[in-house]
Amino acid sequence: MVNPKIFFARLISRLGDLFGRGLVMSMGVILVVGLTVSVAVFAFFNSAAPNTITLTSGPAGSSFSRNAERYQKILAKEGVTLKILPSEGSIENLKRLADPKVAVDVGFVLGGEVAGTKIDRLMSLGSINYQPLMIFYQGEPRHLLSEFKGARLDIGPAGSGTRILALALLKANGLEPNSESGFTEVDASDPVKALQEKSIDAIFMMGESTASDVLRTLLRMPQVHLFDVTQADAYTRRIRYLNKLVLPKGSLDFGKNIPDNDVLLIGPTVELVARDNLHPALSDLLLEAAREVHSGPGLYRKRGEFPAPLEHEFRISPDAARYYASGKTFLYRTFPFWVASLIARTLAVLVPIALLLIPGLKIAPAIYRWRIESRIHRWYKVLLSLEREVLNSTNPERRAELLRQLDSIEKSVNRIVVPASFGDLFYGLRGHVSFVRASLLAGHETEKADVI
Repeated sequence: MVNPKIFFARLISRLGDLFGRGLVMSMGVILVVGLTVSVAVFAFFNSAAPNTITLTSGPAGSSFSRNAERYQKILAKEGVTLKILPSEGSIENLKRLADPKVAVDVGFVLGGEVAGTKIDRLMSLGSINYQPLMIFYQGEPRHLLSEFKGARLDIGPAGSGTRILALALLKANGLEPNSESGFTEVDASDPVKALQEKSIDAIFMMGESTASDVLRTLLRMPQVHLFDVTQADAYTRRIRYLNKLVLPKGSLDFGKNIPDNDVLLIGPTVELVARDNLHPALSDLLLEAAREVHSGPGLYRKRGEFPAPLEHEFRISPDAARYYASGKTFLYRTFPFWVASLIARTLAVLVPIALLLIPGLKIAPAIYRWRIESRIHRWYKVLLSLEREVLNSTNPERRAELLRQLDSIEKSVNRIVVPASFGDLFYGLRGHVSFVRASLLAGHETEKADVI
């Protein structure tokens, strides 16, 4: 086994041959090389796109849950695992995303629900759909929300966007829950049955927290009315995150003409919200999935309307903005995800190193030449000083001392190791040493002759 001290000494010696005999320079080279390798390794592994991502969705059977499952299948084709974390709805999704202790990356969030939530570390990948609020009721037709005064209402489960929006709309009409001038809040375990049995008067529902089969059942029940929001324009101007939507006549069933007239609805958009540390490659994949799932026409949207970079409460992610402007990056558009990720990681390491090496390679020869020349030129200062003293000295003993000094200088010069390309400088120095010696000896002989 090699002794560490011997190994270190040999390493210093070899580095000294290259960069000079200075220990500081040699140690500096070791530190720079070690630091460069460490940074390169860190950048290579840290820039890797994760192959697992967690999405907080919604209750089982809801539109959020169904869309999450479709995203999961699309991402699986690219070798990325999408973990789905069910929730009570949009509010819980937002709380999870805002809490750094919860292991989620992305989720569905309705517009207008950020009050009191810290969202500075969150960003939107864009709006992906409209989410209409549907109010089902029995009895005589009602045209204003204020007409539900004193009614028994199911306004959606706790933690859902339905409940937040319902409370905001009812409050705008002067209705407060469980008050004399308001309404009675009822939590029906089976809202369809409760409405049929008239144990409640109306239900507020949105697809983010309600199973789609429940909505379809209610829409086809002849004795149940879907509330027509005749004041939709006013609501959208007063509450900016709301949109005016139209459920066209006969769009649910042409034969039975359901609904039998155009129904005006209001609702926010659904945003795909992520934390600001989401990897750009995963951002592209999620938006590709969103485009595949949401770009088609629907009851409330036109073909190609979503996904869209509509900025509301959340800032649009820079990576999402780039995607909407130019699509996926060249690498991820050209190669499979894992290949593109490997190339991107390699470039993330090589490009910064190349940017440092290019100027470094230009400077290195000059530094190298300076180091070699400095070994030789520093002896000229000694020679010049010695030669001046030779010219000014007439003392034979002093001249003999100077001659001994010159012998010592010559021995040191002869030990200098230089590459062959610098041989002219080396032999020039030796010639100048000989010249000073000749001058010193000539003066010494002249002094002898004068003595004789």
